[in-house]
Amino acid sequence: MTAILIRTIPCLLVSMAFLAGCSSSHKLMPTPNIYLQENSYPANRVPPDLQESSVDLLYVTDRAPEHNDLNELSYGAKRSASMAFGSAVVEIGDYLSWADLVKKSESEQRDSSSQLNVISRTEQGRFPETPYPFSIVDGILLNDEKVEAEHKRIATEFRKELNRRLMMSDDKTVLVFVHGFNNTFDFAASSLAEVWHFLGRQGVPILYTWPAASGGLFGYFTDRESGEFTIYHLKQLLRLLASYPEVKAINIIAHSRGTDVTTTALRELVIEAWASGHHPSQRLRIKNLVLAAPDLDLGVVQQRLMAEKFGPAIGQITIYTTQADQALGVSEALMSGVRFGRMKPTDLGQRAENIFKEVTNVSFIDVGEVKGFGHAYFRSSPATSSDLIRTLLTDDRPGELGRPLQHRQGNFWKIPKDYLLQFR
Repeated sequence: MTAILIRTIPCLLVSMAFLAGCSSSHKLMPTPNIYLQENSYPANRVPPDLQESSVDLLYVTDRAPEHNDLNELSYGAKRSASMAFGSAVVEIGDYLSWADLVKKSESEQRDSSSQLNVISRTEQGRFPETPYPFSIVDGILLNDEKVEAEHKRIATEFRKELNRRLMMSDDKTVLVFVHGFNNTFDFAASSLAEVWHFLGRQGVPILYTWPAASGGLFGYFTDRESGEFTIYHLKQLLRLLASYPEVKAINIIAHSRGTDVTTTALRELVIEAWASGHHPSQRLRIKNLVLAAPDLDLGVVQQRLMAEKFGPAIGQITIYTTQADQALGVSEALMSGVRFGRMKPTDLGQRAENIFKEVTNVSFIDVGEVKGFGHAYFRSSPATSSDLIRTLLTDDRPGELGRPLQHRQGNFWKIPKDYLLQFR
């Protein structure tokens, strides 16, 4: 048995790297079903200042900064003890006109002029390194005044930049994207840029990018530990966003291993809120939490999230799953546990099913068959991306007119074939 494991594990690791691997750029995602008709992309709702082929993202990262021979800034897979923020500009296509990009956004065709590339990264501020120093005097914990003052100064600069972006849109929400395993900074930025573009460029997109894409045979496990490393910094960001009254609401999309990073950070914030006598939904102000292809152990979810009454702390939780996700199939083989993103209704168990019946804001959406390895379907499947758009931009719940999903049982739904094509 040991000999078999020794032979099998490296093959699984190589498969995982191949399945979830990515390059620094890719073509614009397929047009969502709801836009496959002339004049269907909501160009008239896009603020005039944002009507261009480039997308300027606000990023927050604890990747260590790097510079090439031309002194150009980039971020790799090494960790930084300090969290930085800045601007990343993603160009969609070969400097297309806005009119040409709108046409592509209503077409099924993709060609070489549909490539996405990060053309600039500009760091605008860096918080002090964590953990922040402190002292204990007469049993009282005292923070270092200089470090605390520097944190407040950078937080003020971050807020100014966020407000500048909020002023450009009638929608005063923010969209935080937390990527998964083996994603480079540029790939994650491109993924958020295209999703936000198809959301009609509403609100402010924030890329939270952690030290993933370490590579190598055991890169999956290295990325898992970097995911644990980043949790404190993600909590710092979410606390800041929730403290700004000018932010109407927070929406979060987490993908793959990013779902573990996100839910762990939120779980700790939920506990923190309850302990301070506040209802976490009012304190965190998260309207939507989308978990796409969650690489989470089902048993861990039940014991760590459900047991802490995680669901009622969030406005609406949408979990996209499919048995066709081959990357999570490899993860299941590696970790020997049912992955949340491949879960069937029968995997939940009667006790958990009864709890979910009471927590009506949690929905499991089976996306069905997917192309290729089927792990990035939240942007590669036109049906799934259409439902994602409806979820984030409307208050429609599963089964309502705007989201005509097929009901399976309880909180479980399925995306039918030709989903939302009737809106064409």
